Amino acid sequence: MSNPAPAALIDIRSDLRDPQPGWSAVFALTLCVSTLIASEFMPVSLLTPIARDLALSEGTAGQAIAISGLFAVITSLCVARLSAGVDRRHLLMGLTALMAASGVVVAAAPNFMVLMVGRAMIGVVIGGFWSMSAATVMRLVPARDVPRALALLNGGNALATTFAAPLGSFLGQYIGWRGAFFVVVPLAALTFAWKYFALPSLPAPMAADQAGVFGILRKPKVAIGMAATALLFMGQFAAFTYFRPFLEHVTGVGISTLSLILLGLGGAGLVGNAVIGRFVARSLLGTLLVMPVLLALVALGLIRWGHQPLATGVLLALWGCIGTAAPVAWWAWMARALPDDAEAGGGLMVAVIQMAITLGAAVGGVLFDHLGYRASFALAALLLLLSGLLGLFCVPEGSKR
Repeated sequence: MSNPAPAALIDIRSDLRDPQPGWSAVFALTLCVSTLIASEFMPVSLLTPIARDLALSEGTAGQAIAISGLFAVITSLCVARLSAGVDRRHLLMGLTALMAASGVVVAAAPNFMVLMVGRAMIGVVIGGFWSMSAATVMRLVPARDVPRALALLNGGNALATTFAAPLGSFLGQYIGWRGAFFVVVPLAALTFAWKYFALPSLPAPMAADQAGVFGILRKPKVAIGMAATALLFMGQFAAFTYFRPFLEHVTGVGISTLSLILLGLGGAGLVGNAVIGRFVARSLLGTLLVMPVLLALVALGLIRWGHQPLATGVLLALWGCIGTAAPVAWWAWMARALPDDAEAGGGLMVAVIQMAITLGAAVGGVLFDHLGYRASFALAALLLLLSGLLGLFCVPEGSKR
């Protein structure tokens, strides 16, 4: 007997039994994803000039990542109730306009407080967009094309993750960090115009039972898995957020070499994203254990050999290959652990990931400022090892391979 679909998905499918292809809208959403992810992670490659211009420590400037994550968490947990009855077309366009406004505010920020306001705005966009992205795609294309459309959306994510850091570093060298952030504005304007012409009316679906989002945590393996996911992202961002000042002050590389290393990190991420499916299919349990352990070893390797440019470049490429692919394994875990509650599980996972990014960047920044990079990277290694350990206990029976 087949498993029943979640109530919200039943409602969507019953409203649109024979949806017309909406590939132009899917491409518009993909551009939105790329612009959004680039905006989210732009500070990683621009911490040093931001800190210098606004008279901040690099750890304090790193809170630009933390604040966007915090507001993404709040938004992802509240957007369904706050937007009840709102046409999703209008909501998505409003979020796109907010993304453009965020770029303007950050680029013009005269002080730390205004910078944080701009970053909080992008956090709202992150939480709102990702909470409804999959459901929106399901309403734009026929059921047989949904996997291909979602893959396209995730491709925009991977592409932006690959090039955001090196592109930000490159642009910052020639037009300053403010100019680099302002580049988001015309891209957001293009996305807004494309959505205006491509997105059809998308009436709000029937509200799902919001208690289900937290009710799934009553399942022990789900609770353990969410904790392991949180530790993975906390560990990654306790180190990843501070790679630029580490490369400048410890490795001692110039802007050109720094950009090349960050490009290598991103390019390796594309490779990892392309092959991770094979490892997950072969052994989900092994993948959830091995990947965070390897990341922990990379963090420890950076402590040991971080002053050597070649060794550091190789280690960061390995970090990019594994770190970009690791979340794919956890989404695969969620699909197996919650086959009947995938929508609720996905919403909760978005909140967990964003909160983990916030905590990892915040705690890592405090340690970076007061105890140095060794403390931040050692914390990252510890959290990643704990993630791998918990991964041993959360894979559902029958999915041990």
